[in-house]
Amino acid sequence: MMEQQVVLWEQRGPVALITLNRPSALNAMNAELTAALSELLAKAAADESVRVVVLSGAGKGFCSGGDLGYMETLKTPVERKTFIQQVGNVAKQIIELPKPVVAMVNGVAAGAGCNLMLACDLIVAAHNARFAQSFAKVGLIPDCAGLYLLPRVVGRAWAKEMMFTGELLSAAQASAIGLINHVVEEEYLESETMHLAEKLSKSPPLALAFTKQMLNHSSASLEEVLNFEAFAQPFCLETEDHREGVAAFREKREPLFKGR
Repeated sequence: MMEQQVVLWEQRGPVALITLNRPSALNAMNAELTAALSELLAKAAADESVRVVVLSGAGKGFCSGGDLGYMETLKTPVERKTFIQQVGNVAKQIIELPKPVVAMVNGVAAGAGCNLMLACDLIVAAHNARFAQSFAKVGLIPDCAGLYLLPRVVGRAWAKEMMFTGELLSAAQASAIGLINHVVEEEYLESETMHLAEKLSKSPPLALAFTKQMLNHSSASLEEVLNFEAFAQPFCLETEDHREGVAAFREKREPLFKGR
């Protein structure tokens, strides 16, 4: 019997679709899934034909967080620390990946799964999606970079409420507090997400990479931002993409960016 891949890769033109594939466990994260996801994120980062990554979950949920059954098998502090670091490093990979990453969320995104989602740049969720920082329910603190990500997305007050209570939010509630970007009908989730990804794939890759890099350094001072602009903008002004963008604007057509 063929062993099931715990993370799937599908490339649709310039868009790489990475799917967590432990549907019977609501795509809960164990060492195997975390390692496979890390490997495919590295592949997406290195592959020049990939312009955008879409991260999704198979079955009825996006990701229910850490696999509690697996974590019970970790008997020593070193084993537990190693796994938590692996989970955190996956979030770091997504944040630092120099291409847009779009989360396509169905069902539940809870615990580390919610924070994996937050590491992505844009989030499209189905109406039936639910979101929770469920760590407190099982006597844990948020991990997978959640303590860094959540207050930067929704502010400190909502971050405290979500993390202190662990309560589920509906997609409508999540949208209202700015946790996610778009809410769509479940049957249109994939088509709407892929439409957004394809739109992003036509944007200038180098300019988006620089923009993502600085936006993710939200603690940067004004001076640091201005210094970054003074470095990155002259670089962009020398690119073929800038010249193509200007030409397309003058010729009243859509630009064809090549990442050069």
